[in-house]
Amino acid sequence: MKKITISILFFACVAFRNDDFKPYTEHIPGLEHGLDMVPIPAGEFMMGSPESEKDRKPDEGPQHKVKIDAFWMAKFETSWEMYETFFNKELEVKDEKNTNEVASRVSTVARPTQPYVEMSFGQGKEHGFPVCNVTQFAARAFCKWLYAKTGNFYRLPTEAEWEYAARAGSKTTFYFGDDASKLKEYAWYFDNSDGAYKKSGQLKPNAWGLYDMYGNVAEWTSDLYVADFYSKPEAANNPYVKPSNHYPHVIRGGHWDDDADRLRSASRRTSTPELKQRDPQIPKSDWWLTDAPFLGFRVVRPVKQPSKEEIEAYFARPPKDIP
Repeated sequence: MKKITISILFFACVAFRNDDFKPYTEHIPGLEHGLDMVPIPAGEFMMGSPESEKDRKPDEGPQHKVKIDAFWMAKFETSWEMYETFFNKELEVKDEKNTNEVASRVSTVARPTQPYVEMSFGQGKEHGFPVCNVTQFAARAFCKWLYAKTGNFYRLPTEAEWEYAARAGSKTTFYFGDDASKLKEYAWYFDNSDGAYKKSGQLKPNAWGLYDMYGNVAEWTSDLYVADFYSKPEAANNPYVKPSNHYPHVIRGGHWDDDADRLRSASRRTSTPELKQRDPQIPKSDWWLTDAPFLGFRVVRPVKQPSKEEIEAYFARPPKDIP
């Protein structure tokens, strides 16, 4: 059994001023478009699915009460425009806030290697399409770049934070109820996607104003996948399973080629080496997945900024990939 670690990175600060906890748009020096962030209030919820839920899988239980501290979450999935500016600094625009100090911080952030194929696989990149085919390490590196650009710590959500935010106070199969026939109003999936992802934000959001939490692209979380973690005592309070291996990590939300059952709030899936099986590099790329045009991410920001040492630990390079 892999060691399960709960990180202090995810504890919020009770002294934070409530009047500061509101929606905001983060200006990113050198980019034309900001990052829209939505406040997610602290609270408790029942994580996982009840045994009576249709299409329930064994790793969704036991359903258990979880306490979550407040945080902000991106309103939309990370876009290609934003990710490609991280990938290629030549795409940055003139900006007086993009100072030499910012440039110096950013210079220490590793950027993705050049992929050998066009990584959207023709699905589209301009004007709001979500990024795809990136590894969890690449998503974390993007967060490190945001931190260098803005001074604010951004990261991937924990699995518990993701489900809590997706449910938005609901207790049903989906955040709009139990009737899967309504899913087309909220999500791009097999029945309505025409075989590709779509521009973010075109369908209805959940009750907390988050778009495409279901479908479009599935989303990375920070956690290592442990099938029976929900039965452990540490699963009850801001849980986080720190990755100790390259696989498997937890992926949430379902995607454009999934059936409705994979879009349920409690549905879990995992990363595997097969997501990069066509990558010709030896060892396989830390940055790109050649077989995951359905997988992207969105970011969160904790209310309390962790220490420099804690942040550096979060952004550490992953274990060596398997052959």
